[in-house]
Amino acid sequence: MLRAADIRGMYAIIPTPALPGANYYGAERTIDLVETERLINALIKDGVDGLITTGTTGEIATITDDEYRDFVDCVLSVVNKRIPTFIGASGLGAHQAVARLKFASEKGADGSLLGLPMWQPLTLDMAVDYYRQVSKLFPKLSLMVYPNVRAFRFGFPLEFWGAVSKAAPTVVAAKASRAAGLKELIEATEGRVNFVPIDMQVQEFHAISPATTTACWSTGASMGPEPCVAIMKALSSGNSELVKSIAKDIAWANEPIAPILTNLEFFASHNIQMEKLRIGAAGYCTPGPIRPPYDHMPAEFLKASQECGQRWAQITPKYR
Repeated sequence: MLRAADIRGMYAIIPTPALPGANYYGAERTIDLVETERLINALIKDGVDGLITTGTTGEIATITDDEYRDFVDCVLSVVNKRIPTFIGASGLGAHQAVARLKFASEKGADGSLLGLPMWQPLTLDMAVDYYRQVSKLFPKLSLMVYPNVRAFRFGFPLEFWGAVSKAAPTVVAAKASRAAGLKELIEATEGRVNFVPIDMQVQEFHAISPATTTACWSTGASMGPEPCVAIMKALSSGNSELVKSIAKDIAWANEPIAPILTNLEFFASHNIQMEKLRIGAAGYCTPGPIRPPYDHMPAEFLKASQECGQRWAQITPKYR
């Protein structure tokens, strides 16, 4: 089982590529397995250290259980243990999540990106017990907590992290976005949980806790992973000037989507759209149509997302 210290390098978060017509409400078997295989092989060739699937960008909420199994089977067959792979398994309830975890585990997943059940908001005790029970059922599957406050309607307070790190020994990581409170989180979990930052914040995390900032995650990697791979290598080698330079390029590429990222309520309703639009515009991956009901995007933000992807495509050649 992967431990906190084993999670190193750059973890690419990928979309779940969709076939033409996937935006039709009556569509079935919408996974583009050919593009899935091509994308995974390209990412591994271009230096990613790990893979994360079927979270928000991976449209876990929009694919059917049949599609989930088709996609996960394809991903894990193509990866073939070449890099650590965390398969998202969040669901409406615990039984659906456990069925997904069982399938992913049997197919060879190293871990799971796992959020809370999505229908009824959980209390602190419910949330801790959820991860405790999953940890008991899957003692060899590393869990990366997905602390998406708006999706799961839970605040993930400091008390949660202290309790879950003791109750669920397979919780070894968390998908993190902001450096605020990082020291307190590390202390509360006694170093048992790797708080893995987004590529846009990895330098801030490293400045606070260089010893524990061993990895980052990136949805931007599906636009071309080279800048994200480069910033992790620069951090590892202690090249602070190169880190600043790469971070500046990443910030410039993401500048058009700043109004989306800073409007948390709008972002919560348009996260999938923004990601798939910018990924498609960059040209590294063909994500396909956005599955309903999230296939709506105001024109100005559609354009901003596409501009972000186009800018990303401009910076990637510098880091090949």
